Amino acid sequence: MACLFLVLALALSGCQTEAVRESAAVSSSADSISQIDSSPEVGVEEADTEPAEEPEYIDEAYVNENYGDHAEEDLSKYNSNNGESSENSTGQNTNGETGAEGTGSQNGISGSSEANADNYYTDPVPEGKPQPVEPQDEAVDTDQAMTCTLLVECSTILNNMENLTEGKESLVPSDGVIYGPSTVTFYEGESVYDVLLREMQNNRIHMESVFTAMYNSAYVEGINNLYEFDCGRWSGWMYCVNGWYPNYGCSRYQVQEGDVIEWHYTCDLGRDLGRDNSDWQQ
Repeated sequence: MACLFLVLALALSGCQTEAVRESAAVSSSADSISQIDSSPEVGVEEADTEPAEEPEYIDEAYVNENYGDHAEEDLSKYNSNNGESSENSTGQNTNGETGAEGTGSQNGISGSSEANADNYYTDPVPEGKPQPVEPQDEAVDTDQAMTCTLLVECSTILNNMENLTEGKESLVPSDGVIYGPSTVTFYEGESVYDVLLREMQNNRIHMESVFTAMYNSAYVEGINNLYEFDCGRWSGWMYCVNGWYPNYGCSRYQVQEGDVIEWHYTCDLGRDLGRDNSDWQQ
């Protein structure tokens, strides 16, 4: 009987020892897992950390070749700031559409090409009409004063007021005439642009222009704060001399004694001025 009790006691002791071992193993494993989970990750960046930006690549050789300095002639006479006689200027239109002045030879886009006699763009001039001159080659003789007539008007807008840029209604005179017609003095060698610029400045009438290298001419963007595209897609300023609308820029038309110079605002690329567009291709 005593032996039986001894055997049972040994058996129970063995079971308790095994249970203790298993419990210890489970506890140790849990501690290990807990330690792994709570340890900081190694080699992993924080989620909100932005990657470093790579430096922008610039092909300096390409830039120098295509946009480097060129030998320049003296174009200061037609600096783009010329004619800005008002602080209320609305600025240059940048929508890329074609302007009106000198249509066929000057489209209002300021060319970036180098200005030289080999790439000035001019359509063929109709027979019997004055040939364009290059303003940098012409000398103005202030000892030789002459007279011409100048008119600046925008009456076409009166029939298109619904298309006029909002807020500019007060800039349009009731009869459409902004200046003249007046007899004005000019000097031998001056251009249509020279005459307009001086008279607008002398009479404190706003004017803004930009030099267009590919046409070797100034382009008149706005007069009296009325700009190209202010009255529709095909609107802008055009000039004519003695009834003819030249197909080259106003800086290249040299004024002669007795010339009648007119600046008209068109709302339809000259068609509303009675301009025959077929002349442009002659």
